[in-house]
Amino acid sequence: MGLSDAFLPEFDHEMQNTRRLLDRIPESRLEWKPHPKSMSLGALASHIVDVPMWCKSITGSDSFDLAPPGVPAPPPRALKTRAELCSRFDENVRMARASLGTVTDMSWMRPWSLLKGGQTLFTLPRVVVFRTWVMSHLIHHRGQFTVYLRLNDVPLPQIYGPSADDSGT
Repeated sequence: MGLSDAFLPEFDHEMQNTRRLLDRIPESRLEWKPHPKSMSLGALASHIVDVPMWCKSITGSDSFDLAPPGVPAPPPRALKTRAELCSRFDENVRMARASLGTVTDMSWMRPWSLLKGGQTLFTLPRVVVFRTWVMSHLIHHRGQFTVYLRLNDVPLPQIYGPSADDSGT
């Protein structure tokens, strides 16, 4: 079994867990923030939706530049409904899953770099970048998102077992 084959069941499980949370987004609270320094609920949801999209860059190239010199930053996408957020997430997960299936074990071990303005921020093996910047990063923000939902009295689905709101159904 190759590394990609080993990653796919975990990837699928974590994406299903994330999708169950996104299904609970209260559209009337997208601008809500727990603190002035925090992202809004909608901005956090949009960020979570975009994380799987990073797989394509990690698996398909040797680097990614957050702000390529001479290229204007793209405007932030304004996803305003639960349906838009969930649809974009589903699309990004399909694309990510397809890209994961193309990576050889040798390619997983090759260096990958994150750049900003042409300057290298870090270089790590591609496998570490995927585990850290896709899987762990998504799970971290999903945890934040559960707190946002709880503070807005939104019942939480089970993630790794029943929640106080969901007995596992």
